[in-house]
Amino acid sequence: MTRGVWKGPFVHPSLLKKIDKLKDQSKKAPIKTWSRNSTIIPEFVGHSFLIHNGKSFIPITVSEEMVGHKLGEFSPTRKFSGHTPADKKAAAEGSAAKPAPGALPKAAPAEPSASAKPAAPKKDSK
Repeated sequence: MTRGVWKGPFVHPSLLKKIDKLKDQSKKAPIKTWSRNSTIIPEFVGHSFLIHNGKSFIPITVSEEMVGHKLGEFSPTRKFSGHTPADKKAAAEGSAAKPAPGALPKAAPAEPSASAKPAAPKKDSK
């Protein structure tokens, strides 16, 4: 369920205080925050934040396209290290039409042996 429009966006009060303090200063230091659920408002544009992801702080500079989103959307909490090389190798071999590891190998076509009798010719009935 979304937040009511009449309430307005949630922004942690300490973030608003820190933004007001930075407006007066010429040198803008990044704002360190743990409030991932705060909504980015137009006053944040141009400011830089250090958003906590549970382990470290991720530096973010707010642009106009980010307005309306949450701060936590720009600080991923999970690190994707990529697929393992074994998975890539298996995928490459699988595309080369190699049978699956659990599948039975296909039987080779039977060759007629020397001991087998040749087929008798069909009689033509006219």
